[in-house]
Amino acid sequence: MKEVIAIIRMDMINKTKEALLKAGFPALTATKVLGRGKKKVNFTLIEDLIAESDYSSPALAESISEGHRLIPKRLLSIVVKDNEVGHLVETIIAVNQKGSPGDGKIFVLPVTDSVRVRTGENGEIAI
Repeated sequence: MKEVIAIIRMDMINKTKEALLKAGFPALTATKVLGRGKKKVNFTLIEDLIAESDYSSPALAESISEGHRLIPKRLLSIVVKDNEVGHLVETIIAVNQKGSPGDGKIFVLPVTDSVRVRTGENGEIAI
């Protein structure tokens, strides 16, 4: 079993849920998260802008830059059988890939066991 964790744009959650349902993945956990990627900020451009204007506030530089902002995203967690991972990842990419920074990230992690609380069943049958 594998856990697929996908971080996607907030506005893509409904399209992603629909695509996953059509692809045979009805179960998922979704949470709202905040984060940022490793996009670099060119602070010299910001300094030039401030120098040319009447504004000299550091708060202006931070509001213009994305250097310290945390961007709202959705985190999806889906546990699937090993042989379903490729199809799941392809489905998520097909919906969310726009070719722009911030399209998202996908992580695949091993799951050693799962237990259905209601019945006590464990392993793949519990997912």
